[in-house]
Amino acid sequence: MSDTASASTPIVEFRNVSVRFGAFTAIHEVTFSIHDIPGHGEFITIIGPSGCGKSTLLNLIAGFLKPSEGEVLVNGKPVTGPGRDRGMIFQQYSSFPHLTVLQNVLFGLELDKLESNRAERLRKAENILEQVELTAHKNKYPHQLSGGQQQRVAIARSLVMEPKILLMDEPFSALDEPTRLEMQELIVNLWHRIQPTILCVTHNVTEAVYLGERVWIFSHAPGQIAYDIGETIPASIGIPPLVAQERPDFKNAVYVVTEAFRRVSDN
Repeated sequence: MSDTASASTPIVEFRNVSVRFGAFTAIHEVTFSIHDIPGHGEFITIIGPSGCGKSTLLNLIAGFLKPSEGEVLVNGKPVTGPGRDRGMIFQQYSSFPHLTVLQNVLFGLELDKLESNRAERLRKAENILEQVELTAHKNKYPHQLSGGQQQRVAIARSLVMEPKILLMDEPFSALDEPTRLEMQELIVNLWHRIQPTILCVTHNVTEAVYLGERVWIFSHAPGQIAYDIGETIPASIGIPPLVAQERPDFKNAVYVVTEAFRRVSDN
């Protein structure tokens, strides 16, 4: 939360937000507020039928899209465009192919010369590369990396800017299953260390339960938040995904979320 924002000001707030693309309404009168939790952050995963407006919601927060009606606010101020307080990680790998891993991570910091001096920018970039376990690959180019490593670069590029809000749009869907599980554990551990507010779209219920503290289930378009499930979601910090999935409380949470998703899909 910014120093100028009140402790009671939501870090993200939607006020009766609707988005229309011609005759198609993507989301309709969506209202919610998310409060920054000092020393913790919050991790919300979002699932729902295809075309229900999940990615639209992320794009509104990121400032890539404007609402047709209603207001989108970050720290109490209307979103007018992208900002360094919000980071976005996409499904597609988004590194610059002509830059090394280290140069990719430095890119945003170099654009913002007010951030720090050159030595401090380099220190921050190398520190985040260590956290995503890419130090040994820092002088490689994206085409020399595996898919999982390329997505680690994207995560590092976002987190090095120290965003208060991290938006993730199906970030692991293109990865093979072992790599996907590895990335799930990585992002949960990074969230607990860096403590941003994270919203992550996924189509995988098990992934949604492992990553999130809360799971939002969107209705069919025009999308709205049909369910906000939090109390039954167990903590995953320090627990590998395959171990977590065998726990009774995790299995129960997957059942609860799956049943709610089924009800939404049947309507």
